[in-house]
Amino acid sequence: MKRIFLFLLITQVFAAWAQPKLVDGVVAVVGKNIVLKSDVDQQYESMMQQGLGKGEGDVCKVFEELLFEKLMLHQAELDSVSVSEEEVEASIQRRMDMFIQQVGSEQKLEQYYKKSIIEIKEEMRPFMKDQMTAQKMMGTITADIKITPSEVREFFKKIPKDSLPLINSEVEYAVITHFPDAGQEAVDATIKQLNDLKERIENGSSFSTMAVLYSEDPGSAKDGGKYEGIKRGQFVKEFEAVAFNLKMGEISKPFKSEYGYHIVQLLMRRGEELDLRHILIKPKITPTNLEVSKLFLDSVRSQILNKAITFEAAAEKFSHDENSKLNGGIAMNLQTGDSRWETSQLDQAVFYDLEKLEVGRISEAAFFREPDGKEGYRLIMLISKTEPHRADLKQDYQKLQAIALRNKQNEATQKWIEEKLRDTYVRVNNEYLSCSFNSGWIKRSQYVE
Repeated sequence: MKRIFLFLLITQVFAAWAQPKLVDGVVAVVGKNIVLKSDVDQQYESMMQQGLGKGEGDVCKVFEELLFEKLMLHQAELDSVSVSEEEVEASIQRRMDMFIQQVGSEQKLEQYYKKSIIEIKEEMRPFMKDQMTAQKMMGTITADIKITPSEVREFFKKIPKDSLPLINSEVEYAVITHFPDAGQEAVDATIKQLNDLKERIENGSSFSTMAVLYSEDPGSAKDGGKYEGIKRGQFVKEFEAVAFNLKMGEISKPFKSEYGYHIVQLLMRRGEELDLRHILIKPKITPTNLEVSKLFLDSVRSQILNKAITFEAAAEKFSHDENSKLNGGIAMNLQTGDSRWETSQLDQAVFYDLEKLEVGRISEAAFFREPDGKEGYRLIMLISKTEPHRADLKQDYQKLQAIALRNKQNEATQKWIEEKLRDTYVRVNNEYLSCSFNSGWIKRSQYVE
């Protein structure tokens, strides 16, 4: 039976206890792990907000997903399956980058949650650790499962024609971006402003007030430039190289990072953990600076069209997009892990640029603005485009292969669940006894009153 495996972001996971107790709000116990009513409510609300819910039965689906996650955590403890803090931090950062891209900026994300980026990350940490542990445990179940071409063909043949998946229009594209450098006059003015602020603070002005008034860091300005509990690896290396070498109360000289120019004051050091304040100011980019980027990319485009250089080589040599420049400029879809994008997943400006192109053509240099306000120009090349269609074994083999593999993994996972439930303590609240579960979670002699 096909299993819908969601693993949504927010899960409420509490410490296990030696002997499970019946506590107000507990709706299930799996091994030493509990599920609270608030767990189910939050997951269900998240599902509905994302438009994933269909109404009746969704609460039961959410509840079963939580039971499954708790079973994974229980078995992970027995099998000594764990994830490192470095893995958790990297995963949190990837998730934060995705959220920031979706809402438009760090500032908007902070406004939505009414918390700083650091606070959001720290609150995510225990939940992400449990989620990743459960996923790693699941990986041990499915790691050795493979699928052959003959199995894919057999799977495809069994799907009724009117039930074949509908494949939306997809594109592949490559990009070369160029951000202008600020002129030396703007850089000098920025450094002077930071030196002036440093002097005012050393003469008695409040660093916090100066940060609120002048800092362009959306993540800390409203908090007076303050970041607490900073550990190595959380900020860019230029920032950490200065911050971790300051004395208590010392204010740094202005220094440069990829985000602009900073001054930093060390407030507290606890071993390799810092509390600090900082002010970020970005040199002002002028229309003249932007025009220089446009003219440069016009020249690069001409070289490509005249076959003096390939698009791939130009991307590696000239592009400022670190995520794609070493991949021939090909834009990777972080949601799927490959180079294909459904048109609904594209940034609106990219979508409009691609709409004007034929396959193999390169756009003229086009202005764009990133979610954090950074402005530049880019060239876009349309690599491929498909029209909406029913899945076809030849054209969509990789998608069908992935679906067939998931189906085989689901069957193996379902079998694993049934085996583990024979030896795992499970109690379920009466409220959920009427649910139609995919697995045998309910033992009539065990329930939470």
